[in-house]
Amino acid sequence: FLGVDDVRDYVWFAFAGAAVVSVVVYVLGGSRTATPVRLALAGTAATAALYGYVNAVQLLNSAALDRLRFWTVGSLASATMDTVGRVAPFILAGAVLALLISRPLNAMEMGDDTARALGAHINRTRIVAMAAVTLMCGAATAACGPIVFLGLMVPYMVRALTGPDMRWILPYAAVLAPVLLLGSDVIGRMIARPAELQVGIVTALVGGPVFIRLVRRKRMAQL
Repeated sequence: FLGVDDVRDYVWFAFAGAAVVSVVVYVLGGSRTATPVRLALAGTAATAALYGYVNAVQLLNSAALDRLRFWTVGSLASATMDTVGRVAPFILAGAVLALLISRPLNAMEMGDDTARALGAHINRTRIVAMAAVTLMCGAATAACGPIVFLGLMVPYMVRALTGPDMRWILPYAAVLAPVLLLGSDVIGRMIARPAELQVGIVTALVGGPVFIRLVRRKRMAQL
């Protein structure tokens, strides 16, 4: 609608969208009483609602349909080195912010009162965490499209290996996430040769059972 087709320009729209959705998911998840399961369910609900708007845009604009039908499932095919170079500074900035708040995030996991007693700044930590999410998710989505469930699967798997310490979860997730992403992309290229099954479809097929397992492990009262 606005004629913006360069990643250097539309990445800012991606940041705005990521920021708005982060706030919406946080509010729907219960704000201060949010749990990982509540946030995951809130994120799934927000995704379903937003995909409805995306589909409506595609139906009303045939040109948009042709350009978006592959992008909306998530693919690495269009992520050239030029694209990577343009979004890398934002992803790096978000990663640095995430690592800087790993210690107060550990304190917050024990509850706000305990975190305050340990010297953590609750509101500042939440704001920095949302800024990190906005930078990394906005930039990655602008480059490759919405590749779903990756951010849910990887920390869940890493936590099972390292325990709950964010100082270990964050760096391990930063290594395992691209490994899983590239592995999914290779699988998509192999099983659909000579065509290609977009990586977003593969991660969704793998991430769906992981999400179901995560929900089933929690009592319904916690939802």
